[in-house]
Amino acid sequence: MTTELYSGSQLLIKALAELEVDYIFGYPGGSVLDIYDAIFQQDKVEHILVRHEQAATHMADGYTRATGKTGVVLATSGPGNTNCITGIATAYMDSIPMVLLAGQVPSQLIGDDAFQETDIIGCSRPIVKHSFNCRSVVELPNVLAKAFYLAETGRPGPVVIELPKDILIPDNKAPFELNKDVKLRSYNPNVRGHSKQIKKAVSTILKAKQLVIYTGGGIVLADASEKLTNLVERLNAPTTNTLMGLGGLSGLHPNFLGMLGMHGSVEANKAMANADVILALGARFDDRVTNKVEKFCPNATIIHVDIDPTSISKTVNAHIPIVGLVDVVIDQLMAGLDDANHQRDDNAYANWWKQINEWRSLNSFSYETDENKIKPQQVIESVYKHTEGKAYVTSDVGQHQMFAAQYYPFDKPRQWINSGGLGTMGFGFPAAMGVKVAFPDADVVCVTGDGSIQMNIQELSTCLQYNLPVKIVSLNNRSLGMVRQWQDMIYGGRHSSSYMESLPDFVKLVESYGHVGIQVNHPSELDEAMERAFAMKDRLVFVDVLVDETEHVYPMQVRFGAVDDMWLKKGEKV
Repeated sequence: MTTELYSGSQLLIKALAELEVDYIFGYPGGSVLDIYDAIFQQDKVEHILVRHEQAATHMADGYTRATGKTGVVLATSGPGNTNCITGIATAYMDSIPMVLLAGQVPSQLIGDDAFQETDIIGCSRPIVKHSFNCRSVVELPNVLAKAFYLAETGRPGPVVIELPKDILIPDNKAPFELNKDVKLRSYNPNVRGHSKQIKKAVSTILKAKQLVIYTGGGIVLADASEKLTNLVERLNAPTTNTLMGLGGLSGLHPNFLGMLGMHGSVEANKAMANADVILALGARFDDRVTNKVEKFCPNATIIHVDIDPTSISKTVNAHIPIVGLVDVVIDQLMAGLDDANHQRDDNAYANWWKQINEWRSLNSFSYETDENKIKPQQVIESVYKHTEGKAYVTSDVGQHQMFAAQYYPFDKPRQWINSGGLGTMGFGFPAAMGVKVAFPDADVVCVTGDGSIQMNIQELSTCLQYNLPVKIVSLNNRSLGMVRQWQDMIYGGRHSSSYMESLPDFVKLVESYGHVGIQVNHPSELDEAMERAFAMKDRLVFVDVLVDETEHVYPMQVRFGAVDDMWLKKGEKV
């Protein structure tokens, strides 16, 4: 019996199909043309042709965040790969699994500064979970299997596979052998929390008089939302999410305090500052939460649960560290609560909720309207109204991102998709496209600004080619809004290079790409425009909303203060 042989490119695509990959997001070039020929000759894996490789990474990223399936990017050697760097870093910072198939010049030319040669492994080393330098045809399928295993397990992240052209050519063939049961001796992520630490955590939780559950993106990535909700309700615990964790607990849940941190709610930040026990689940205490670390929650006993041991006590010392998968650890905590032989102080807990409700009464997110100017907050509220709170919402980075996080209550995990760690302008639009690829019948909205949208606006062409009718809502304040806000608050109103003095006519620009553009100039036009936009299910619609350019995002932490040192509004501190 003759063993069937395949070229490296054929092995690659066959392995991707076996690994249940549905889409590749990419852009062709010389070093990977053999892969593109292999894609053409099969129908199991679909390729989405972007207009810039950075957009390919963000599309794959958005696809992954919405579905939980690892996104795949294909780029050619040299500039094709280096154009992916920002997207790789975005995924790395937010722990998003991704596999980059990175074309490379032939093996014999590596190191000779050949045409379109760049050391992509060296360039990306600080921002990937792992890299593979694939050098033989026969190992290709199993390198892919290992890449997906590494990308998806433990703390997820991007993996780069360098593919020299000579292992892809039709004349270089090997049999197809794929081992999906990957085991790596040097890599064995801890899954269960240590039993003694679990017991300590349960005892500490039950003794707490002012407990707060603080959760991050780890809850979403682990699909642990339902288990978190059960824990919250079991303890009747006040709970706050990070920007990345929104939707981990429903934004409509009575125990939800709102987002915490730099632009978090007063009640969330006050509760954290006054807690005697903080149960941190899948969160990393980043600087946008803690403010000045030395002032962060000095009287709290901190229980920190994370899959990544290097994240625990990295920024804030954890009194009870627990390394493990957050969904598994929640199960362990629930079991420990069942077995506990003592009860908590219900009177103290009632007083704690009374205090929290007093903070809630400050109405953190109230704002003043103007009959002649559209407030950014109104735009998000209108989007929420006309999508009935069910849309997938992506965002770019800036004021519009914070307004979306504050005024669109996310009811489910994987509904809110944004660049949290790296803060990547240009992320939102291609990320929305990736979501739309995955869920073509869902409402997918990109909330953006006049600065961010221009960074990947060429993808309007991709949307037309693949019929991706996302809705783009631009909070157009003719400036880099968050930069301008900081300049107002910290730099005496000196607006250095923050105003966009020449903007395109976005309606005409969008129409030139074959889509629908709507401009909104007055508050009375807003709801009608949103209703019209979301009624056009099969068309990409760009809603350019001219908002009040003087509006700031509040609340806002006071620089170098404690977590609850906050500006409630202009000129007023809490």
